[in-house]
Amino acid sequence: MLPYEEMTPPERELWDAFPEGRRVDLRVGAPSGDDPAQGADWGPERTLRAAVVTALARGANAAPPGAVSALRVAGARITGRLDLADADIGHMLWFEDCWFEEAPSLYGAATRTIGIIGCQVPGIDARLASMEGTLDLERSVLHGRLSLMRARIAGELQLGGATLSAPNGWALFAGGLVMEGGVFCRRGFTAHGGIRLLGAHLPGGLFMEGARLDNPDGPALLADNAVAQTLVFSDGFTAQGAVRLRGAQVSDQLTFDGAHLNGEEVALDCSRMQAADLHFTPAAPPAGAVDLRGAHVSVLHDGENSWPGVVRLQGFDYASLQSEDGARPHDVTRRVEWIRREPGYAPQPYEQLASWYRQVGHEDDARKVLLAKQRHRRGTLRPAGRVWGQLLDGLVGYGYRPWLAGVWIVALAVLGTVVFGGRTPIRVQAGQGPPFNALVYTLDLLIPIGGLGQRTAWYWAEGSPAQWLSYGLIAAGWLLTTAVVAGVTRSLNKS
Repeated sequence: MLPYEEMTPPERELWDAFPEGRRVDLRVGAPSGDDPAQGADWGPERTLRAAVVTALARGANAAPPGAVSALRVAGARITGRLDLADADIGHMLWFEDCWFEEAPSLYGAATRTIGIIGCQVPGIDARLASMEGTLDLERSVLHGRLSLMRARIAGELQLGGATLSAPNGWALFAGGLVMEGGVFCRRGFTAHGGIRLLGAHLPGGLFMEGARLDNPDGPALLADNAVAQTLVFSDGFTAQGAVRLRGAQVSDQLTFDGAHLNGEEVALDCSRMQAADLHFTPAAPPAGAVDLRGAHVSVLHDGENSWPGVVRLQGFDYASLQSEDGARPHDVTRRVEWIRREPGYAPQPYEQLASWYRQVGHEDDARKVLLAKQRHRRGTLRPAGRVWGQLLDGLVGYGYRPWLAGVWIVALAVLGTVVFGGRTPIRVQAGQGPPFNALVYTLDLLIPIGGLGQRTAWYWAEGSPAQWLSYGLIAAGWLLTTAVVAGVTRSLNKS
């Protein structure tokens, strides 16, 4: 520690003010002269050596009885490294509009509230730190990484208006961060580089309204397996790079209302995520895919133009669907089109949607969804399977439109009645059997089981058009019966 006699006037002023927590303000009162971006040029009248600041922060010049010590300084140029690694700091540290020559170290430190407000800093290392208060970095510019890996903060993390810049890596490296308050990245927060919150505990929530994350060569936000009450990415939130929330658990709301998701291949990865409410109403459809595989939400709020061209939905389940832009949430055409954005054929999204329609009492819509599922599946079959599927679809709608069989029977009955009614058949045995009736005869041919006594009593001349029509009606009857049985069985099994 430097002797008091070797300290400069601003250092002595800070030394004397510390025991009573008085602020030392070295600013000149002119915006251009007090801009921390120009702090490297400030003279000795505004310069504090980091050794003096470190000594005070570590407890030198203790406060007299009844006083509350605090280190408060504004407008200072701090040279050297502020080394507080493993320190036990029992008072507040507050820097405002200051310029730091080197990145402060708070590695493993135990501290109270720390404020670095509107400052220019080469980065901050606070790995494994424990803070019984707030870490406030509002409006500061960090030309390097903010490292909070496995740190614990009892209060809030304030990053409103701050800029973190580490273009070739992680701008915020906070895997395993444990918060008791919220993380606030509002009012123009910008990160050049990724935000890493892998496995973070955020019971107070993460709020990034209007924030901008720029990391096009990697994840803009990586919060896999994070546990949070609320995640808010809204009001113009912009991500150049993927937002990854794999396996995250959100007990309340996850919202992308008015967000811009510009990741190229995958814009949003929420696979295996769990959330109470997912509000997915971005300002425009994301540039890349949205991955919801294996995710679970209680309520999905979306809009008609919310989704990109690729949405991975295999294993995604939800208890309710709501629309936020006036579109009808029960619009089955829109919902089926949403499912078709899944690459390839996946049955589960259809089953999940049909289940939800049944739950809200829309049985007809549920059948439409399952019919769309069979039509989608048909494209994955071999030629024979596709032909049979086409027949099932046309005859009975795969069992979800059994009334089609009645339409076919009526149409064929009319055809047979017209054709047979203008001709005279031949009796099988003269003088025996019922009189010929064209309608009953046609129905007897169409119904393969049992009989109405007509086709056993009458026949047509060999090779006549009526004979070929009768063969065709018999074949059509068997085909319709088979289609009805197969389709209805499938329908009942899925129900």
